[in-house]
Amino acid sequence: MKELQEVLKDWEAVIGLEIHTELTTLETKMFCNCKLSHDDAPNTHVCPVCLGLPGALPVPNEQAIRSIVKAGLATNCEIQKHSMFYRKHYFYPDMAKNFQTTQGPVAFCMHGRLDLEVTGRGAAERPDCAFGEAEAQSLASASAGAVGLSADLSRMAGEGTHSGTGSKCTMPDVGAGAAQGGPAPEAPASALAGLSGYDTAGLAVPERRDDGSYTVPIRILRIHMEEDAAKMVHVGGEEGRIGGAAESLIDYNRCGTPLIELVTEPDLRTPEEARLFMEKLRRIFVTLGISDCSMEKGSMRCDGNVSLRRRGDTRLGTKTELKNLNSFKALHDGLAYEICRQAEVLEEGGVIYQETRHWEPSHKRTVVMRTKETADDYRFFPDPDLAPFDLTDKFIESCRAELPELPDARRDRFEHDFGIKRADAEQLAGDPQTAAFFEAAVALAAPGEAQQVANLVVNDLPAFLKAAARADADVADDADTWLADGDVASAADTVEPAGAEGSSGDAAASSPFAAAGIEPAQVASLAHLLAGEAIASNQAAVVIEAMAGTGRDPEEIVDERGLRQVSDTGALQAVVDAVLARCSDQAQQYRDGNQKVLGFLVGQCMRESKGTGNPKLFNELLRASLS
Repeated sequence: MKELQEVLKDWEAVIGLEIHTELTTLETKMFCNCKLSHDDAPNTHVCPVCLGLPGALPVPNEQAIRSIVKAGLATNCEIQKHSMFYRKHYFYPDMAKNFQTTQGPVAFCMHGRLDLEVTGRGAAERPDCAFGEAEAQSLASASAGAVGLSADLSRMAGEGTHSGTGSKCTMPDVGAGAAQGGPAPEAPASALAGLSGYDTAGLAVPERRDDGSYTVPIRILRIHMEEDAAKMVHVGGEEGRIGGAAESLIDYNRCGTPLIELVTEPDLRTPEEARLFMEKLRRIFVTLGISDCSMEKGSMRCDGNVSLRRRGDTRLGTKTELKNLNSFKALHDGLAYEICRQAEVLEEGGVIYQETRHWEPSHKRTVVMRTKETADDYRFFPDPDLAPFDLTDKFIESCRAELPELPDARRDRFEHDFGIKRADAEQLAGDPQTAAFFEAAVALAAPGEAQQVANLVVNDLPAFLKAAARADADVADDADTWLADGDVASAADTVEPAGAEGSSGDAAASSPFAAAGIEPAQVASLAHLLAGEAIASNQAAVVIEAMAGTGRDPEEIVDERGLRQVSDTGALQAVVDAVLARCSDQAQQYRDGNQKVLGFLVGQCMRESKGTGNPKLFNELLRASLS
C-alpha cells in the first residue's frame, strides 16, 4: 500500500468520531441505585432494573444529567431544555433486556465546537491543497451528504410526541408552565434543523501558518446520554476477540453505567487531527471531574468513521467504522491504515462496503466485524417508562457555575503569566493535579525560573515515575524466585510519602508526584540549581531519585554527592588547554571545518574534569581557543 501522505495528495479522507465516555466518578448507575463497580467481583452489583426484568422501572440519575450538561457547556454546545430517551433494540448477551436506553434525535447537548492546534510533524499529514476555499467547499458538501445513525434519527418523526401518558421529568425547579400531566414538549426546530441540513456559511476553515502549523475548528453534532452494556470476556480468542474464543463470560456490573457519547461532524481530515481531538476532549473531561477517562480500562473509547473521495469531488464515498479504539495510537494508526486500504481498493477498481471493522494492533491491519446497522435496524422508539426531560434555566446555570478553569484557558494563563513554552503549558494544563503541583512549585521558585520548573514537571518527574513503576513491576514479576512465601513490598510501599506543602492545595497533594514523596518546594529548589547552572541537566534525574520520599533539599544532596558544577573560567581554561594539547589532530579537524568534532572535545573536557565542569562553558572556551 501507498504511504498515508502520498494517498492524501490525491484522496480526501472524511473522518467523524463517536467518543464514548463512562461517568466513572458517579456513585450509582444511570437508571437504578446499583453501585458503579469497576474492580469488584463480577455480577455483584446488579438488580431487576439494570437486568431488565419484567416490571422494573428506571429512574434517571440527576448527577449524570448534571455531568453531561457540564460536558456540553465545556465544549461550546447548545444545551437543549427539552429532550427524551429512546429504546435502541439489539440482541446480544451484553444487554440482558435486549435494548439500550439512549437519546433520540434531540440530545441534551447539540451543535458544539472545539478548535485544534495542529503542529510539528502531525501538521504535515494535511496537504497544502486542503486549505482555503477548497476546504470550505469540502466542509459544505461533506456535511450535506453525511449519512449514518444521526442522519437517520433526524428523519424519524415523532420526537415531539410520547407513546406513554406520563408527565414531564424536570431537572429541577421547573416553572409553572411545566405542570404535570401536560403534553410532552415539542422538539426545538433549531436542534433538529442542524441534523437534516448543515449550514456551513461563515464557518472558519484552517489556515496554514509559516511554520506549517494550523488551527482547525471541529464541530460537534451532539453529546447524548445512554447506558453502557455489560462487559464481555472472550476466553481463548486472539487479542481478546470473540473469533476463535472457547467461551465468553459476561459481567453485568458494568451494564447501566452512565455513558455519554460525543459525535463530531465530518470535519476531520487526517488521523493526527482525530488523535488530537480525542486527546483534547479527554483533558476537558478529566478537568471537569466527570470521568477518569481511562482508555486502558475502557471508560473512554472511540469509534472512527472514515470514507474517501477524490480531491475536488463533492460526493461522499462509502464509509467504514473502526470500533472500540482504546488508545490514541490505535485511533491514529487504525485510521491511517484504513485510509490507505480504501485508496488501494478504489484505485484497483474495487468497492468499499459500509461495514464495522476492528483494528488489530499486533498485525497492523483492520478486519471485518459486521455490516453496519442503521436506525431502522435498531427499531428506535421513545421509551414509555421515561418521561420527557424539561431542564430549567436555573439547573443549566447551576451547572455552568460549577465549571472549573478549562484546559485551554489554563494553558493561556500559564503561557502569559509564567512565560513558559506553549507546548509545555498545554501539557501542564491538561491534568488538574499536575497543574496544581506546577503552580505550587512556581509559587516557591525564584522569579524567572518558571520554565525550569515546567521542564521538570513535564519531562524529568514523569520519567522518574515511569522508571520507578518499571522497577516495581520487575520486583513483582521476580517475587516468586526469591521469596518462598509472603507478600512482596513494592518500592512505593517502602517509602513513606512526604506529602505536599499545604500552600499547594488539595489537587497538588493528590498529584502522582506528591504520592511519590516529591514536594513542590523540592522542585523549586532543583529548578534554581538548574537555572543557575550549578548542576548539569542530565544530573537532575540523580537528584530526583535521591530526594523522592525523603523531604531532603536538592542543594544538600548536590553538595553531599559532589555534583555541583565548576563554572570558574580560569579553572576550566586550564582543562581546555590540556585537552587541546593532547587532542591536536581533532583540534586541527575543527579548524579545517569539521564542526562535529567539537562534541568530542567537550566530552574530553568533561572527562578531564571528572564530570564537574560546566559543559556550556567548556563549549564556549573551546570555540574561543580554536578560533
